[in-house]
Amino acid sequence: MRVAFVSLFAPGHGDTPARSRTRRIAAGLAERGHDVVWLCARWWGGDHDAFEEDGIAYRSVTADPSPATFSARLPFALRRVAPDVVHAVNTPPTPGLAATVAGTLSRTPVVVDWWRDHPADSRQRYGLLARRADAVTAPSRTTKTLVREHGAAGDDVRVVPESIDFDLVESAGVDDRFDAVYARRLDRHANVETFLLGLAELRGRDWTAAVVGDGPERARIEAAASDLRIADRVSFLGDVPLRERVELFKGTHVVAATATWETFPTDLLWALACGCVALVEYQADSSAHELVEGRRRGRLVTSPAELADEFVAVADLDRKSVERDFADYDHEAVLDRVTNLYRDLRDES
Repeated sequence: MRVAFVSLFAPGHGDTPARSRTRRIAAGLAERGHDVVWLCARWWGGDHDAFEEDGIAYRSVTADPSPATFSARLPFALRRVAPDVVHAVNTPPTPGLAATVAGTLSRTPVVVDWWRDHPADSRQRYGLLARRADAVTAPSRTTKTLVREHGAAGDDVRVVPESIDFDLVESAGVDDRFDAVYARRLDRHANVETFLLGLAELRGRDWTAAVVGDGPERARIEAAASDLRIADRVSFLGDVPLRERVELFKGTHVVAATATWETFPTDLLWALACGCVALVEYQADSSAHELVEGRRRGRLVTSPAELADEFVAVADLDRKSVERDFADYDHEAVLDRVTNLYRDLRDES
């Protein structure tokens, strides 16, 4: 199958969770022997318009990342590629709209992967894109609801979650230094305070905790731990390589997820696959609750006091280092969902 990825920006322009997700899907398809072409604005040097890396053929539609110019030239670029399926992204929406027009003319199905809305984008164009795509994939039910609010039909939006390497989960060692862990980029949405305040209510108990991640709010969060007089029991580890992070999750009993905004809580997914019991603070702009709803080893909380209570309550649950219920989130299993969608759309067209 030949798949054309339409994304004005590629990871070479600067890595983001959405671009990493797109590249992981593209690379996974290439590894399976599919013909993968990524149409984007040029980020590489030199005067060549195309090059190949890790099985992905990158082709520049424009030299500069101008959505209008890119969109005007995209139909001709797609005609040269002649794909079986087009995989576009939702932001900026103009290139995705151009892909749907080209897809209609060539009877090529267009899938739009919708990571999140960007505040600079036009809501009107989002509405057009949501309605014109042959199918939309979203990382969570929370995002699916957002896409439906833009006008997409419910049956046209499929949840395709982020994925993990379950083989790594099973093969990694165990680092059992901590009882509780928080893991995420420490930005203005991190809300680590709920985690720290909950721990502070348990000063009389024996526990150790770790905060994994770095970001602009780290110094302020470390100061908060000091103000709460728990700095000697909370280790701030910064950015930790993936294997070491997995080993830490496998040896820790409880993971807390309290961020106020989360398109998909990938660190929480890794921790759950590593057997952690999850304490998740419900937030309207976070999809974290979706991973624990209905699960015995997950609790939803709404305050630091509830988090503290649940931390005590789950102490009787057995410690685990692997939770096979999350094998369905392995990279290969999730990629199967994507390829099955492609084939269904190609057969329908």
